[in-house]
Amino acid sequence: MSSVPKYNSAAANSHGDHVGHLVRVLIAEDEPLVRSALSNFIDGEGSLSLVGAAADAVEAIDLATTLRPDVAIIDVKMPGGGGPVAAREIRARSPHTRVVALSGFEDLHSVEEMLRAGATSYLVKGTPGVDLVDAIHNAARGHGSLSVQVAGDLLREVAAQLRQQEIEAQVQRSRLERIKGLLLQRSIPMVFQPITELRTSRLVGLEALARFDGTTARTPETWLAEAEEVGLRMDLELAAVKAALPALSRLPETAFLAVNVSPETAVASRLLSALSSTPLDRIVIEITEHAPVIDYGGLNDGLEELRRRGVRLAIDDAGAGFASLRHIVRMAPEFIKLDISLTRGIDLDPACRALTTALISFASEIGATIIAEGIETEAELETLRSLGVSWGQGYHIAVPGPFPGPSPNAATAGDGELDGTPS
Repeated sequence: MSSVPKYNSAAANSHGDHVGHLVRVLIAEDEPLVRSALSNFIDGEGSLSLVGAAADAVEAIDLATTLRPDVAIIDVKMPGGGGPVAAREIRARSPHTRVVALSGFEDLHSVEEMLRAGATSYLVKGTPGVDLVDAIHNAARGHGSLSVQVAGDLLREVAAQLRQQEIEAQVQRSRLERIKGLLLQRSIPMVFQPITELRTSRLVGLEALARFDGTTARTPETWLAEAEEVGLRMDLELAAVKAALPALSRLPETAFLAVNVSPETAVASRLLSALSSTPLDRIVIEITEHAPVIDYGGLNDGLEELRRRGVRLAIDDAGAGFASLRHIVRMAPEFIKLDISLTRGIDLDPACRALTTALISFASEIGATIIAEGIETEAELETLRSLGVSWGQGYHIAVPGPFPGPSPNAATAGDGELDGTPS
């Protein structure tokens, strides 16, 4: 600590009581010349009492803990952790002490960092002496001060942040209105894609695919992501499930209806309520590879009642990544749906055939049925048959359409599923 005139041991241990109404000041500055100049200035100011001076943050914290000054003038950039560390520790150890930041830096990052650390004021070095004295007295009274150099920039930054928050709030309101508009519709537009037995072309099921705006201009995944942003994804998924259910009564009794839901919706009591009047042994729930599952035990427990009542489970997009294989191992589904990345060009790709063969073998071990997605050519269909894939879907078999759907082998551009992935 520098030796300074007017140091008063009684004042130093008064825990903030002013001596002769003087504001007791501690200086922390690593530059000796600046520290000396500040010390002389404070010492010569009749309304202030200099109780100590420190050369780094550690010394400043120790002195403040012992001396309990009314105001600590802290350099923003100094050894021992810098001004933010010093300010934070001084405020923690001597709550009575107010911190005035003094810096050669005017950038908003430094200003915000010091203010967050507990400084009540931020002054730029070179501030006129009268302004420094005013800032010290204001700080002692609990009032803040900003140098003219930083006040304008800070106000502009705050205004920009408020404007950005306003824009984000408007975007969020628009999203909420769009999703609520969908939910207020009498029914979500749906299309259905047949799933057939590959050897006989017998219809074994339909996959329900949502077209939230009635077109493919905006993908289902876009709608669902937006619904998730406003906390309404489950509502939108359940609305799609309810819109799909009437198709079940028009299917052969041996055929099932597959609906896509997220893991959160799959275990929700609201899904069970939505399916309450439905023959559950004809419902298949599809969970995509892209849906993250953190707690498989909880997910399986949540699905237990549905599966006990006959609902079957399909893992979608198998082979697209490690997550789908983990889903299969941990959830033991009745159906494993081969991702389109495996199906497409499988007649020409030995690696795809090898992985498909491995999945077929694995499915056989756990008693699951393989469904190949995205079959687009006769060559792909014949290759999948020869490998032993039982069921499939894709544009070569039938494109998605309003129930009962267009005729097989119709040529149409691709459609996405409820979760936005290709079918």
